[in-house]
Amino acid sequence: MTISNNDFHYIQNILHKQVGIVLGMDKLYLVENRLTALAQQRGLASLQELLLQLRTRPSPDILQDVVDAMAINETLFFRDEPFFETLKTTILPDILVQRAKQRTLSIWSAACSSGQEPYSIAILLREYFPQLRDWNVRLIASDISSTMLARSRKGCYTQFEVKRGLPEFLRHKYFQRCGKEWQIKAEIGKMVEFNEINLTETWPSLPALDLLLLRNVLIYFDDTHKKIILNKVQRLLKPNGYLFAGTSETALNRLNKQLKIVQSGTIVGYQVQ
Repeated sequence: MTISNNDFHYIQNILHKQVGIVLGMDKLYLVENRLTALAQQRGLASLQELLLQLRTRPSPDILQDVVDAMAINETLFFRDEPFFETLKTTILPDILVQRAKQRTLSIWSAACSSGQEPYSIAILLREYFPQLRDWNVRLIASDISSTMLARSRKGCYTQFEVKRGLPEFLRHKYFQRCGKEWQIKAEIGKMVEFNEINLTETWPSLPALDLLLLRNVLIYFDDTHKKIILNKVQRLLKPNGYLFAGTSETALNRLNKQLKIVQSGTIVGYQVQ
């Protein structure tokens, strides 16, 4: 049975109230698929039974399960190859020159989902910037989903997942077989700190940032929540630090006048004025 418009609006309201996520009507099919899978995981007979529980007994655990189910974003290793190439050849070298005296580097991968983005960054740092072994490097990754964070910390990926964006020589160098899966090696895994962070609520203590990846995240929020998030970002970024959002998340300086556009080739980012 297809989810009704009334039920869809109810889920919309839950997500907006809990985490500030805004779902358009084009996500109805996605909601139906993911919540049907959640109903099965919880041992319920149907999606309608899950919706009935939500309406009559909205316990914290079922609300969290709904948020987890809907907050999962598709990701892959080295997603958007031109972006990672620009990181390697332009952005990170510029940051390292700026921080040469302090020998510190702070990076945050926000909304990291199942961990491919922060592990891609860790591999990039280890493979191409060996001088950082003597630096104080903090690579923070966060997500709103405790389920995704548990998976990220484990660092195990299927054959299909490691073939998506990950060059074979890096897979053999930085992963090891774990049954039918591939697990990130400890030398990379220990580089990443995983934290559960709701971007629309109070953030934990975070270091001043040289690089913040907020890619393919802001599209899920309305302008009010975008402004709240960007105001926090502005206060966290170091002088000459970089913010990168997704390719479709443009004109962020419209929402925060302290952000200025910086461009390297086709890659657009932001710095604090």
